[in-house]
Amino acid sequence: MKIKVSSEELTKRELSASHLRQAIDAIREEGYIILGNIVSHNHLDLLNEKMTQDSHTIVSSDSDRGEGRRAIGHLQQGAPPFAPYIFSDIVANPIVEHVSTTLLGEGAFNGFYNGNTNTPGSTQQNLHMDTGHLWPNLNPSHPTASVVVNIPMIDVTEERGAIELWPGTHLAGDVSRRLDEVTEEAQRKVRPPVRGTTQKGDVLIRDMRLWHRGVPNLSDTHRHMIALVHYAGWLHRGRTIRYVKGCEGAFKNSLVDPHATFLDEPHDYLFDYRGPNT
Repeated sequence: MKIKVSSEELTKRELSASHLRQAIDAIREEGYIILGNIVSHNHLDLLNEKMTQDSHTIVSSDSDRGEGRRAIGHLQQGAPPFAPYIFSDIVANPIVEHVSTTLLGEGAFNGFYNGNTNTPGSTQQNLHMDTGHLWPNLNPSHPTASVVVNIPMIDVTEERGAIELWPGTHLAGDVSRRLDEVTEEAQRKVRPPVRGTTQKGDVLIRDMRLWHRGVPNLSDTHRHMIALVHYAGWLHRGRTIRYVKGCEGAFKNSLVDPHATFLDEPHDYLFDYRGPNT
């Protein structure tokens, strides 16, 4: 499901009551929602240029960062955590945070700022969840406790490797994070997957338990996608997210706790990877 966010909502920095209810219901029932055109295209263009340069650095390094879920060409790659590449409509988007705080409650915090890049010639990932269930074997499973906020830089078509999503599977509490072929085919007969195609400026929010996978990028264009993870405030907090001093203002009006540390000097953000909430 996709919600077309109005100019009035953007000005007010929050969704209307009806749109907010649609977004919350979609995440709870389907496991995801797409919010239309809420990120500046200029900001995305600047990030896309820098992240494409960084992709070439990663690939030429011969590191294992190009192996994602046993698939080739899915780079674990985050955006540069320093000015001029930190923007409030990305790290603390008010529309996104309106949804997250309503869904997760008071005290919600961000435990991740990284992302992935689907490069031309990539292969298909294994079907997986980004986190398991807090209380296994409940059917339906417990309400949403964490969401991934995905922000692509460009229009993401099926040709460019739009993410494969399996609606409603976040509520299947009797499966593990490792989804085998038997489980996959059984679910396909019940409800087949969809592709999360988005337009530039859109944001995809999904329950971390939703089954999904990266698919081949058949184009000649890198598809970068930033990922933040918003957690309910009562969940464990891992290490803080590292940014460089000079971009604190981007978080000034944040409704979601950025859980951040601001360093004096840049760190090796391309290769010193920290997983979500660890």
